[in-house]
Amino acid sequence: MVDTLILDLLDPEEARRPPMAMKDYSDEFRADAVALFESTPGATYKGIAADLSISRGSLRNWVLRDRERRGVGPDTARDTGRAARASQATPSSEPDERIRQLEARVTELEASERNLATERDILRKAAKYFAGETNW
Repeated sequence: MVDTLILDLLDPEEARRPPMAMKDYSDEFRADAVALFESTPGATYKGIAADLSISRGSLRNWVLRDRERRGVGPDTARDTGRAARASQATPSSEPDERIRQLEARVTELEASERNLATERDILRKAAKYFAGETNW
């Protein structure tokens, strides 16, 4: 009972979910999850974890362990999301910093455009396939 109350206070949405079963993921799955997170501009632990049906904490631990193994420091702005939002909310007074922010945003939008184009092409092919199967 006390555990539920504590969870309710911390995150009411989390308290409503059933507890997750402990799962043993393969090293390949973990590496793929980390690679997906690292290669997706603007990705969040919560978003990628939800897509893969794993816990946010597990994904975060895998990413941090991988970065430590490679000798790369944690990307705190991306990890927490707070610094990234703060940098977008308050424009920098330095023109060079503003240019870097805009270039990063352009890269993010180009990646999003490529994803959307791929999804559109898949849907077009599927529509053609299913249209050919109907006998109206």
